[in-house]
Amino acid sequence: MLKIDENPPMVHPETETFGDFSGRWWVGHTKSRAEKAFAWDLRRMQISYFLPMVDRVRMYGGRKRRVLLPLFPSYVFLCGTEEDRYRAMTTGHLCQTLDIANQDSLIVELEHLRSALVKKAELDFYPFTAVGRICRVCAGPFRGLEGIVVRRDGKCRLVLEVSILGQGASLEIDADFLEPC
Repeated sequence: MLKIDENPPMVHPETETFGDFSGRWWVGHTKSRAEKAFAWDLRRMQISYFLPMVDRVRMYGGRKRRVLLPLFPSYVFLCGTEEDRYRAMTTGHLCQTLDIANQDSLIVELEHLRSALVKKAELDFYPFTAVGRICRVCAGPFRGLEGIVVRRDGKCRLVLEVSILGQGASLEIDADFLEPC
């Protein structure tokens, strides 16, 4: 039996790249706080998905607890056939699915997020599309990631954007590691 506090894997099935997934990508807009339940449903139905999550410390009942929270509240990325999308809609956890016009662009953006998460980057939710210069990380553990450079709290931040959501995640980075694209 599944414990209520268990977290689903961020990616199902585990693969090297999202290019290994077959089918079309959609963004599942879930009901409030239903991202993990929806991911478990997709896993049971053998539908490929990506649910980016970040480790956070929260207070519950006067105690500190480490929890994994969705990076983009109310959104899960799913990949499959039109039938898979229909089956996902029947779970009761979705409000709608958003169609992705530029599949290749989304895959690249998701790969950048996944790479940062695998390398244990401390990502922060960035609630709007940043306006700035697109740069690539040219050195260090995040080499190859591309995003928009912004300044926030006086520190250099690289926003890894997911354009379909109009949102992204920001990563603190040394400006010396960046080069313009």
